[in-house]
Amino acid sequence: MLLFPNAKINLGLNILRKRPDGYHDIETVFYPVNLTDALEVVPSVVGGSCNLHLSGIHIGGDPAKNLVVKAYDLLAVRFELPPVDVYLHKVIPFGAGLGGGSSDAADMLLMLRDSFKLPLSDDDLSRYASQLGADCAFFIRNRPMLAHGIGDEMEEIGITLSGYSIVLVKPAVMVSTPEAYAGVTPRIPEVTLSDIIKLPIREWQGRLVNDFEPSVFAKYPQISKVKDDMYRMGALYASMSGSGSSVFGIFEQIPEELSLYFVNDFVYTGECRF
Repeated sequence: MLLFPNAKINLGLNILRKRPDGYHDIETVFYPVNLTDALEVVPSVVGGSCNLHLSGIHIGGDPAKNLVVKAYDLLAVRFELPPVDVYLHKVIPFGAGLGGGSSDAADMLLMLRDSFKLPLSDDDLSRYASQLGADCAFFIRNRPMLAHGIGDEMEEIGITLSGYSIVLVKPAVMVSTPEAYAGVTPRIPEVTLSDIIKLPIREWQGRLVNDFEPSVFAKYPQISKVKDDMYRMGALYASMSGSGSSVFGIFEQIPEELSLYFVNDFVYTGECRF
């Protein structure tokens, strides 16, 4: 079975408060983007359990710690899963605030359920996904969602960007999530994100904010420049996604001068999904 795990962006991100467990309560809208990895699962020819084969963007570290392998191990505790070979081709940049690893893990859970006919509902898979990452459960349903808590409490939100185009740029820097949180002062906004998101897109600028931006932009001005360049090219709205370092812009159409601005950066363009 072959699936194409997609990225997400954050439409607004408010850091509300620090919790007793050390995490933070947030408020954000997760929105799917068509930038995808490729994930294939086939019966193993060498035995073992979950044999991961990687291509595309280089991923360092222990393969056993990859979220795709952890997703397999999580279900293997309850079900007798046969050994599989997993082929993961990485296109979604990591350290970018795009949820690529979480998306891979969610699609792994979906493939294992469907391939081996496991008696699991989407709600069941969401609960498993939440054990792998705060935003992982979003990718099980993969529709625009208003997220609360640490990003794991979600409800559908009636928003559509259909008919608009998106430009997504990741400069050649990475921002770790702990580093991003260290620079944030939690606050309760005067207007809720769910109210702002109902406004026309042209009215989002200055209202729909990402609380990570001030401290991240101060440390990495090249990320701030990407956002400024988006507006120079005519973006209706632009923002950093998650804790960075990627920045997206929403346009009525893809700007012709795009290649003049982002020569050495990762760039994705496409139509908005919903």
